[in-house]
Amino acid sequence: MSATKKYKICIFGDGGVGKTTLTQRYLTGVFKEKYQLTIGMDFYLKKLNLNGQEVSLYIWDFAGEEKFRFLMSAALMGAHAVIFVYDITRYITLKNLENWFSVFAEAREKESQDMIVVAVGSKLDLAELRTIPKESGTELIDKYDLNGWIECSAKDGTNVERIFEELTQGLLEQESSRKKNKKVIFFD
Repeated sequence: MSATKKYKICIFGDGGVGKTTLTQRYLTGVFKEKYQLTIGMDFYLKKLNLNGQEVSLYIWDFAGEEKFRFLMSAALMGAHAVIFVYDITRYITLKNLENWFSVFAEAREKESQDMIVVAVGSKLDLAELRTIPKESGTELIDKYDLNGWIECSAKDGTNVERIFEELTQGLLEQESSRKKNKKVIFFD
């Protein structure tokens, strides 16, 4: 029997984009309309079995307010994967990813870590209120050298499990090949 693989996943993005609802939907399968605003960071553990491999995911849900961004560098230490979340109904959350990626690039360079990095467009259940075209998500892959992009809905569960399962599969493959993983993990 192989040892349990342990991976740290950090989730970043503006306040109110749905980072906590995404995480809670994945952990519990339940959607709650409202959560308390995250202050600093919240930490969660999810144990799963993927293709016969026991895996522990340590999920760090990072506060979206700018005043907490100074913590980003510390949060990234030892991270294996990063999820950047934006709200498809609020264009400013996509625009603000530029700032998030800038802070991330500095921290990543300082730590010289190899991580799988993906973007997630949230609130797909509100697609009729969309202000961000789907094409904008795929453009993020090239612009920021991401491993993947997808849209999801924590409310109805669309793609929530898929995000974490494919990310975990990518981490397992990356570890087994001992190479930097540049392939795209998923597309919507």
